[in-house]
Amino acid sequence: MTGYTKPLPKPSPESRPFWEGCREGRLLAQRCSGCGRLRFPPKAVCPHCLSREASWEQMSGRGSVFTYTVFRRLYHPGFADEMPYAVALVELDEGPRMLSNIVNTDPEAVHCGMRVRVRFERATDAITLPKFEPTGEETR
Repeated sequence: MTGYTKPLPKPSPESRPFWEGCREGRLLAQRCSGCGRLRFPPKAVCPHCLSREASWEQMSGRGSVFTYTVFRRLYHPGFADEMPYAVALVELDEGPRMLSNIVNTDPEAVHCGMRVRVRFERATDAITLPKFEPTGEETR
């Protein structure tokens, strides 16, 4: 698969299971084996208890926009066809927050508390990106 012109993540040893999950259509987060907390982004060491042990857990893929911005200025030519576009910090229902795009809606309609669900966008054979779209549900 070629033709993707936007910047792509470079999986690290810690994040590789996350990206493999995305490629399979699953949103994963680490759960610390020491203190039991979920953590995202993936890390080699828990920031709470310093444990190096963790397992991977599938998230529901549902959450709410915690905060966001709408990009109206082009900073990378790969995004030219998407201007303007929304980038949000999404708080998953399970607790972790992740930065992603809000898609399939007018960027001006995005708001804090907006309910969203994950959708996966295959960028290359190796990388599938998690993005979020509105669910149409009321803010909880």
